[in-house]
Parts: sequence; C-alpha cells; structure tokens
Amino acid sequence: MLETTMPESQFGAHLVTRGEHAACSSRARIHSHSHSHSFKTPNPPSQGDAGSGALTLRPYQSLAVQNLRRALAGGVVREMLCSPTGSGKTEIGMAIVRGARSKHKRVIFLCNRVHLVEQTARRFKKAGIEHGVIQGENTTRVYESVLVGSIQTIARRGMPEVDLILIDEAHTVAGSKEYRAVIAAAKGIPVIGLSATPYARGLGKHYDELGGPLFQHMTVAATIPDLIEAGYLVDCDVYAPSEPDMTGIKQARNTYGDLDYTDADVGRAANKPELVGDIVTHWLRLARGTPTVCFAANIAHSKHIVERFHAAGVAAEHIDCYTDEEERRAILARVETGETMVISNVGILAEGWDFPACRTLILARPTRSLIRYIQMAGRVLRPHASKARALILDHSGSVTRLGFPTEEFPLELDDGRPRDAKGGQEEREKPLPKACPSCSYVKTVHKCPVCGFEPERRANVDVRAGDLVQITKKTKAPKMDKQEFYSQLLLVASNKGHKMGWVSHKYREYFGVWPRGMEDVMAPAVSPEVAGFLKHLQIRAAKGGKHARA
Repeated sequence: MLETTMPESQFGAHLVTRGEHAACSSRARIHSHSHSHSFKTPNPPSQGDAGSGALTLRPYQSLAVQNLRRALAGGVVREMLCSPTGSGKTEIGMAIVRGARSKHKRVIFLCNRVHLVEQTARRFKKAGIEHGVIQGENTTRVYESVLVGSIQTIARRGMPEVDLILIDEAHTVAGSKEYRAVIAAAKGIPVIGLSATPYARGLGKHYDELGGPLFQHMTVAATIPDLIEAGYLVDCDVYAPSEPDMTGIKQARNTYGDLDYTDADVGRAANKPELVGDIVTHWLRLARGTPTVCFAANIAHSKHIVERFHAAGVAAEHIDCYTDEEERRAILARVETGETMVISNVGILAEGWDFPACRTLILARPTRSLIRYIQMAGRVLRPHASKARALILDHSGSVTRLGFPTEEFPLELDDGRPRDAKGGQEEREKPLPKACPSCSYVKTVHKCPVCGFEPERRANVDVRAGDLVQITKKTKAPKMDKQEFYSQLLLVASNKGHKMGWVSHKYREYFGVWPRGMEDVMAPAVSPEVAGFLKHLQIRAAKGGKHARA
C-alpha cells in the first residue's frame, strides 16, 4: 500500500499516515493531536545565504529529515519528499547528504538540467560540502564521497558506486526513461526524490523490474498554506481575465504525464486578443516598477512580449534554452540588480531559479498542467523585504481552471492507471470570477472586498474580454462543518468501496478547497444534505453524458 506521511500541524510532533489508494477502513481511525503554537516569521532570511557550516534547519525541515530516515529504516527503498517551492528542498537534501557523509556513505545528487547541476554545485560549495561533478565535459573530482550529476551523463556512462541517490525535481522521473533505467539498475540502493509538485502521472506506478512502485512512499515536509501562515512564503493577489476560449486546441501528455495544450497550438492561441489582452498595459497599471517574470507560450511569443515592453520604455529581456550560458548569467544578474525589470521565458525559469525579490508573475501561457502551473507560480512566493504579497497577472485563464496556487492540493502518488480526459484534475466547481463594475477587481463573492460595491443581483455579469480583474478566494466554511462533511464522505467511501482520492475530490467540489487538517474519523450516518449533494452530482453527470461515480 502506498502511503503518505504528513505533518499534522505546521510544526507538530505527531504525524498522520494515510493510504493513498486503499479504500477507507471499515473502522474509524482516531489519531492523537498535538496543536503546537504557530509563529510568524516576517521576511525570514534566505537559507541560501548561509555560509559554510552555518545552515540551521527550520522546524519542518528537521522533521522531514527525521521522517525520511524513518521511512528508509522501515524498509522503503524509493521515497518521495514533497516540499513546496521556496521551502528549502536543497537544504533538506544537504542535511541528508551531511548525515550520510558522517556515516562514511557515498551520495550522488542527480539533476535533469545543466543549470541545475551548476546551481546545486554552487550551493554545496557555499555550504562547505566537498563534492565532484559528473556532467559531460564539466566532469571533475569523481573520487569525492559526494557527487552532483546530470541524469543524461549518468545514463550514458553508468552509475558510479554509491550508497544513496538523491533526485532533484523528481516529478520528472515518471516521464523519463533515463531516470527509470538508472533507478532499476541501482539494484536496491535507496533513492530519495525531491519535488515541490509530486503530481506527475505514474510516480506511484508498479514496475516489475523494480519489484514495486516507482516511489513507494511520500513524506510531506510542509504545505503552501502552512508556510504562508508561518511567514516562510508570501500570499498573492491574482488578476485574471474571463475564461479564454481554448476550443479546438489540441492536447497531449507532457513530460509530467499531465494532459496539457500542445506547444505549437497554444502558441497560436496565445496571440488572440481575447486571450492575451494587453499585457504591457495591465502591467503598467497594476505592477509598474516591480521585478517581474513572464512565462510565454513559445519563444516567438516571449520575444514579442519583450518587444512590446521595450516600446513602452520598460527594460525587459528574453531568455531560453538556447541562450549562451555566459549571457544567461549576465541577463539574470541584470534582473537581480534591477537593471532589467521584466524577464520573459517559456519554461526554463520554472525550475531552480531563485530570486526572492521577484514580486510579479505574468502568466501568458494557457496550461492544464498543475505541475507546470505551481512551478511557475512558485517563482514569486518567496518572501523578501521589498514585498508583503506577490502579484499574479493571469492572461491565460489558468487560475480559474486550476485554482489559486496557494491552495492545498491533493498529495497522492499517482499509480499510473487511466484517468479521464481532464488529466486527473477535476474542474473547479465554483462561480467564475467576475469584475466589480465599480473598480474592476475580480471576485467570486457578491460584495467587492476592495471598494465595497454591492451590485443588484442578476443572472449574469459579463467580464470584458482581455481586461484583467482581481480574483478573491471564497469565504472559508466553519471548521466543524468541514469535518462533519469529510467524516460523512469517509462513510460513503467505505460503504461503496471508493478510494481516498474520491473523498478528496468530492470535498473539494463542495467547499472549493482540498481537505486539510481533517481527522480520518467516519461519521455514524450520512445526513440528507450530503446524500442530496452526491445525488445532485449523479444527476449532473448523467445529464452531461459522463459516467462518473457519485
């Protein structure tokens, strides 16, 4: 059985272990709770600034290291660590490396991009961890007890003799034949995958050559809401247009296994006025003077956006995988010094780029991939003295399609079984955001939280195409109501043989958020309200021609 180890509270001492793919147990499971006092750390210093030997783990990082060691000691061979962007996955990895080195074990830290190999090597050097590098012609000091390697080079040359394998951005493992071949050839050597977005299809899939799932168990270091509450990440304001028309745009499985729009088609769609709006105009109105990263549909689109910023007198630059390494460093240096205000790319900055002062994100590429979306959004959620909140300008409709990037998301290792055409991500059952007629703030509540305007209720309020408006989250339901609803779903799942994923999705359809902090205690009976809600879903599915179980 695949399991997930999750922190019960932000920094609690107790943990809750839940089966991902097992049906609910027929008896209630009651867990002891320890409600630790949360604390706010305004603009905490970046751990990447720590010098040699100066790294001190945060409470959730220390607990994650303990639980990783506990899992390996308990017989798990392939372990996944889930820790959000900006939470310090590399610091957790370095703590594991130091622990292994103290026991005279040999470790390799694998990356899937050249710039991530270089970045990890710099971080190790700064932390005083002596290491070698295995990456093409840059290979050096291969005799060291700690190695940083490129998966492409390792796949060609073979794995050196090591006692532990760490994999950065491990959500890419399921879609990589190179990674899977290397893991299979490792013959029982412990593997720890590090990822902020372990949602890729097949991360928990059974492989005969492995004798079990690709990753057998997942440890959750922290969640995005927890880190925001503790001050280790910042919340965000989101401005977005009405849902773009993506009718006819082709979809295919991306490298993560998600069903997403194809690059070629989304590039053509991104140039439609009703989809893009005026990126520069909205940036000047809402984000003028803020360090900004833009994710475009393709290279041509990214360069065109840069040209439009130049025409408006804004310093902007484009970067892509073909940019010379020296020039790439120079561009990013200009971004960090403020000489360049807007940096535009397609996807190369979605992983491994750390610039906490970056406040604004422009989403100009429509996506259905939760992994791609969260990776992009994570670029602006790191805290910095220059910002209290991040700002997201969504010209792609991704927020209304996938939800706020600061929400709780399902933490389950996908077993690779066929999913529906939505790619495993059920559409959000919530009202589409609408613009306030008074101030243009986009909201999902009736009364505008910005200007207080409360329009007369009517059936539909049209949002002018291309005009960005701010989206606000739904008012939270009382905790008792959430727990009661969750407990009743557990009872229904147990009676009908549904899996935990069914419980999570039905909960989200009702409340608009994923379940978090719920006790796995079944209710004694199902109320008419819950039964009626599930019946409503059955009727809606039948009318829509869907064959989903309610």
